[in-house]
Amino acid sequence: MIPNGDLSFQMFSSRAAENLEEQISVLAELGYTDVQPFFFGPPEDMASLESYSALLKRYGLTAKSGHFTLDLFEDAPDLVTAIARRFGMWLVVCPWIAPEDRPQTVAGWKALGDRLARLTDLMAARGLTFAYHNHDFEMHPLPDGSYPIEHLLGDRVPFEPDLAWMVVGGADPLVWLDRYRGRIPAVHVKDLAPEGTALDERGFADLGHGILDWQSLWDAAVASGSQLMIVEHDQPSDWRRFARRSIETMRAIGRGTEA
Repeated sequence: MIPNGDLSFQMFSSRAAENLEEQISVLAELGYTDVQPFFFGPPEDMASLESYSALLKRYGLTAKSGHFTLDLFEDAPDLVTAIARRFGMWLVVCPWIAPEDRPQTVAGWKALGDRLARLTDLMAARGLTFAYHNHDFEMHPLPDGSYPIEHLLGDRVPFEPDLAWMVVGGADPLVWLDRYRGRIPAVHVKDLAPEGTALDERGFADLGHGILDWQSLWDAAVASGSQLMIVEHDQPSDWRRFARRSIETMRAIGRGTEA
């Protein structure tokens, strides 16, 4: 099944479009019902947010989640909260730790995890669910055999796993979906091209046109408690093609889950 009936799309995937309305109108026409905006810094002004949210409303789309940088969470939590409320988000996600900010020791990763735990509490006090989103580097074992992701999530930080990036990092997504069952409010739905191909697209593929068994992964993600399944491609050469082919696959997978 499709959790809550939503077909969600991470807007980073269509950033090559000429303008925002082009993206939103195409996604609505294809049948997406929800999008996940991203904020790599403060918006130019609140008027731009008004325009963004108004476009979503005009085309019948929701934005139940969003990505915000770690520094925005820590330096401007009021702004994150204002943006989330403007869009009607309930889930706010930290998607990235910059290379220069990545610890080199277990103690360093644990300290970073403590910061995420504080943000979890801070956002919860504002009526929002905070989560962390992985790439590949969090899945590489440390010298003591532990993993950065374990220290980042600790005992209570919610998790928005990107399953394709897990595979790139050498991890088995099914293991981690099971481990954090009940702490996964959303999942990034992404596919991988065969090794050595799609180099112009960073090795990623349109959903259902790669090598991952997404029916099994989808079923496991739903079983883990995910309420949002958000399709993403880091660098599609044709974002319209990616959006069209991926929603076709999402619908087919949803029917497979119901069977």
